[in-house]
Amino acid sequence: MKHFKLLYVQVLIGLVLGIIFGFIFPNFADTGKLMSDMFINMIKMIIGPIIFMTIVNGIAGAGDLNKVGRVGGKGFLYFEIVTTIGLILGLLVGIIFKPGVGLNIEAIPKSNINNLMSTAQDMSWSSFIYNIVPSNVFESFTKGDLLQILFFAILFSFGLSKLNEKGKPMVMAFEKINAVLFNIIHIVMKLSPIAAFAGMTYTIGKFGFGTLLVLGKFMIAVYLTSFLFIVVILGSISRFYGFSLWKLLVYMKEEILISLGSSSSESVLPNVMEKLEIAGCEKSVVGLIVPTGYSFNLDGTTIYLSLATIFLAQIFNINLSLLQQLSIIGLLMITSKGAAGVSGSGFIVLTSTLTILKIIPLEGLALLVGIDRIMSQCRSITNLIGNIAATVIIAKSENAVDESRFKKLVG
Repeated sequence: MKHFKLLYVQVLIGLVLGIIFGFIFPNFADTGKLMSDMFINMIKMIIGPIIFMTIVNGIAGAGDLNKVGRVGGKGFLYFEIVTTIGLILGLLVGIIFKPGVGLNIEAIPKSNINNLMSTAQDMSWSSFIYNIVPSNVFESFTKGDLLQILFFAILFSFGLSKLNEKGKPMVMAFEKINAVLFNIIHIVMKLSPIAAFAGMTYTIGKFGFGTLLVLGKFMIAVYLTSFLFIVVILGSISRFYGFSLWKLLVYMKEEILISLGSSSSESVLPNVMEKLEIAGCEKSVVGLIVPTGYSFNLDGTTIYLSLATIFLAQIFNINLSLLQQLSIIGLLMITSKGAAGVSGSGFIVLTSTLTILKIIPLEGLALLVGIDRIMSQCRSITNLIGNIAATVIIAKSENAVDESRFKKLVG
């Protein structure tokens, strides 16, 4: 009976009940989505302040500005290398597994994608870079723009560090405010089993199993590639830095299950930051790498983008040359980074990429809309695991981990 008091057990029960309820009562789907979105909004309302407070406490409290630049540089280099590996892996699995070959297009329900195409046309790399710098920092907090908040928090930390002893009272005040915000998160997370139930009810009730069966081969390819990426790529890097990825994921099991139910890695961002600090990772590293990773280290999204591109090419019997495949990788290395902060980013970036490529008919995107929620769950979990691993890896490389605490809690 005591096991039912554990949060991750409650979330698991919520997921299973959500699948059953969504299948029996599909008309409840819209209500389920409303409940799931409310939970995510409750988390989002304090993500901005938590990130701001954590970064300021970590950087200004430590006072080592050189370390901030070094950690940030390592983070960006790691993100680019690992996401590129994800792109190439997705491309290879698509070519070998051939999920789109022989598929009857007429058997797949079509959806309207006009709104998505309109949003994708507005996306560009230059505007993404331009929007990192906020014109109104208060608006950044109200919109929950993580990159803009991160940019302002780093500048604010540098300014506060210049005050030396005079700035310490403000740092202490921010630490107390941050503690209050995390207490709010703990209260909200008690609702996560209900959110997991509601999210799965919506997914199954809205899309059912019919579309999933038709596009099953593609879905298997995406989940298989993500699994290989986590086990082989991230697992190998983790072993190189002296820790077990599996044990780390067991430590983060509640956050992974909640991300699965809500189809959003953002819903557990504050919890991930808190638990990584508790496990012994320095606050300054966690505060910098986790929010940045949520924008630039989208491993699951990049895998989905490359696989979906190959899948659609195979459906329309388009034989991509080696040069075209390399062009896809190069283009996705850029467009995938523009996904930061965009709701439904994976699908929108895919639309934007195909628009630029002009090789694959955009009409093919309508085939994927019906399973995007299921794909979003895979993307979210892989993105989350990628950022958890990245933070520990960067912290280990900086000797910024309390090893005794880390081994006690993670193993």
